[in-house]
Amino acid sequence: ARLILFDKRGTGLSDRPRDLGSLETRMDDIRAVLDAVGAERAVLVGSGAGGQPCAMFAATYPERARALVLVNTPARAVKTEEYAYGLEPGAWHEQLREVRERWGERAYFEQQARMANPSADDEFLAWFVTCQRFNASPGAALNFYRVLGETDLRDVLSSVSVPTLVLHGPAQRDQMLDVAHRVRDARSVALPADTLIETFESIARETRAFVEGAPPDEVPDSVLATVLFTDLVGSTERAAAIGDRAWRDLLTRHHEDVRRELARFRGEEIDSAGDGFFCRFDGPARAMACARTIVSRARELDLAVRAGIHTGECEVVGEKLAGISVVTGARVAALANPGEVLVSQTVKDLVAGSGFGLIDRGTHELKGVPGDWRLYSVATST
Repeated sequence: ARLILFDKRGTGLSDRPRDLGSLETRMDDIRAVLDAVGAERAVLVGSGAGGQPCAMFAATYPERARALVLVNTPARAVKTEEYAYGLEPGAWHEQLREVRERWGERAYFEQQARMANPSADDEFLAWFVTCQRFNASPGAALNFYRVLGETDLRDVLSSVSVPTLVLHGPAQRDQMLDVAHRVRDARSVALPADTLIETFESIARETRAFVEGAPPDEVPDSVLATVLFTDLVGSTERAAAIGDRAWRDLLTRHHEDVRRELARFRGEEIDSAGDGFFCRFDGPARAMACARTIVSRARELDLAVRAGIHTGECEVVGEKLAGISVVTGARVAALANPGEVLVSQTVKDLVAGSGFGLIDRGTHELKGVPGDWRLYSVATST
């Protein structure tokens, strides 16, 4: 076995880009590192927010994840009416203020260390302060916390199918037990709240024991995927107005535009029945960028396209996708207005930091899909 380590973009020894990117971008970074070192499969270990892209990678590319280990990685950082863990919204905004005003102060970092580990010794405090100072600049830290507060991993966790170990300290017990409950067959282990050395030794020991006892590799029958549905509005009337031959030529140009954008944004065409497309992406931000461009290209042809996007667990049936997440994506698209791209709440929760503007379109019922769904319209420009 070999150990592969890297610092997230914008932190540690990694370069400082203008922004830290979305969860999808950080997931792509994992794949880039594995490709660069020639690792086909790996056990992914992520601590804190670093576990979020690891979980998304494992759910999206289960064939490349031998197992997943999450160390104090929450499903989300801020409480909501449906989520009882994390900080109250007011406390979270206060934390953002402290990051903006106090990042870099020794007293602030020691305060954060004691919150994570109430029994932290001097060695742990010294290590934590040094680590945080080297980790990120004040501006990068504030950007990171803002994205963290807008990210919700709950739907991703329910899509993870690889063997998963959840490690947590006493202060994170309830929040991390919730994480373990959301991942199928996940194992949860409490870490000691003693010295720095004992904590790290426990993480290494529990990880090794878990990986050695993990079941044999299986072919995944489900993956986390982003589905995009597009539909031409008023196509029958337009065809009748311009004639069959002209309509076929126009439709051919539209299909060429769609396939060109799919190639550009790493999308995969699953089906193209009639004048609409069903496509798959490995990340929601790429699907949103692709859909917005498709709508724009169609407008140049004097065509109106509506599109819908959803991210969720999909069954893999040969080269096709099936399941309730596919149905959800189709229902979201059906509610879009001509020239509009609609996305589900799940998509919104995963694209924080991507730069997309989203307009709340309220709560809707989706035919055949349980529950009420909050939908968002993608702004025409970022």
